[in-house]
Amino acid sequence: MTGFESRAAIVAAMRELERTGLNQGTSGNISLRDGEAMLITPSGVPAQDLQPEIIARMSLSDRSGAFTGPSPPSSEWRFHFAILRARPDVNAVVHMHSTYATTLSVLRRDIPAVHYMIAVFGCSKIRCTEYAPFGTDRLSELAIEGLGSNDGVLLGNHGAIVTGADLAKAMWRAVELESLAKVYYLAQNAGEPVVLPEKEIEVTVERFKTYGLNKRDS
Repeated sequence: MTGFESRAAIVAAMRELERTGLNQGTSGNISLRDGEAMLITPSGVPAQDLQPEIIARMSLSDRSGAFTGPSPPSSEWRFHFAILRARPDVNAVVHMHSTYATTLSVLRRDIPAVHYMIAVFGCSKIRCTEYAPFGTDRLSELAIEGLGSNDGVLLGNHGAIVTGADLAKAMWRAVELESLAKVYYLAQNAGEPVVLPEKEIEVTVERFKTYGLNKRDS
């Protein structure tokens, strides 16, 4: 995509998060790798007011927070920056405050393999980190540690992050993470959820490499 197309895709994705209830207000943010830089949503702008022209651009080699564009980047730019630098396989990062994922983050509960769709995150458990204030280096450290080589993490008392090789895949995972969180939360309230064996999830992870959107990675 061109730079403008990437900016427009970010705007459309933020509005989709709002439309589907995965995010609200000025919370949540999205970044996309743009060569040796990243494009990221601006700080404090509601989804309905976003325009491609106000998406900020930041070099991935400059830790100072310098940006180009008319609006400053999201206050969470540090963990977007850290993830894109640490994970060359990741080109899109989506952060959201969806209801069930955030509820589990407040409870400080990992999401275990209660459903095989957890395999789309490349793991048998979506970890929940400790709490750190938003926009801090410590939160970035926790996000990197919690993600590891996987594609989803809960941030303690905060929300969730999902990643992808492209924005379509990250948005797909945003929907799947909230669905998993909801199923797990409801199952816990009804009884004792049965957790699938790790070996079963390992097999499913391999099968998902040729499933749907994952074909784009090949």
